[in-house]
Amino acid sequence: MAHRASTPTRRELTPALLALAARAESVLERALPAETQAPLGLHRAMRYSTLGGGKRLRPCLVYGAALACGGALDTADTSAAAVEMIHAYSLIHDDLPAMDNDDLRRGKPTCHIAFDEATAILAGDALQALAFELLAREPTDDATARVEMLHALAVACGSQGMAGGQAFDLDGVGRRLDRGELERMHAHKTGALIRASVQLGALAAGERDATRIAAMLRYGHAVGLAFQIRDDILDIEGETHIIGKPQGSDAAQNKPTYPAILGLTESRALAGQLRAQAISALAGFDERAVHLRDLACYSVDRMS
Repeated sequence: MAHRASTPTRRELTPALLALAARAESVLERALPAETQAPLGLHRAMRYSTLGGGKRLRPCLVYGAALACGGALDTADTSAAAVEMIHAYSLIHDDLPAMDNDDLRRGKPTCHIAFDEATAILAGDALQALAFELLAREPTDDATARVEMLHALAVACGSQGMAGGQAFDLDGVGRRLDRGELERMHAHKTGALIRASVQLGALAAGERDATRIAAMLRYGHAVGLAFQIRDDILDIEGETHIIGKPQGSDAAQNKPTYPAILGLTESRALAGQLRAQAISALAGFDERAVHLRDLACYSVDRMS
């Protein structure tokens, strides 16, 4: 049965989403190498950068998509851990001096500050490899679906995903992008892994209907851009101790953002339009897609 779209305000994660985030934290805790396992410094850096911080938006999207498609949470645990490891790896590398040169992430020193630059590079590399290892070794009765999941995650990481988005970002520093160029950058840098998150969740749940998976991808595209627009707005209006990174860092680095190109009012309006598009994409899903609907609203209204 189709579900009528609604747009409640979600400044905070719902209790149900917080429970999913906590589940993801527990899965990550078990999946990451122990600090007592050699090489000690590398494993400490991997755990430092992955555990104990962040909203766990991407694992929540994995779980939300799996539930929306009629799956059980335990079928999505590996995918949830894998996408968060990829996200953690991307943040470590984005923060490096050669990239964004940030010294604060999730309210604590970035990995290369807390450890050193070489260890940070290796921690990111190892997290990326571990994400694929987890997916590849997961027992499955559907090898084709597993290959699709590995392919989706690989695309989200590469030149047509996050790495390409970071390249667009670096190329755009100091010059004024138009709206199309900005959207392309963020569809790669932020949106690619968000789209992969819902795709992996659907596939983990056994969803094979191409129309429903396409709807998930439309949802992911809209949520990814809405989330980034809100990030850009919070860089202007947020407080460092709440958003977990230096307020105004994008402006200080003269980075292209939605408010810089569209202005705050139009940026807010666009985020609202994308939220509506995301919820509309879920019209063919029933009440089990409630977490995805809540996440679409949270992406636009969140305070951190």
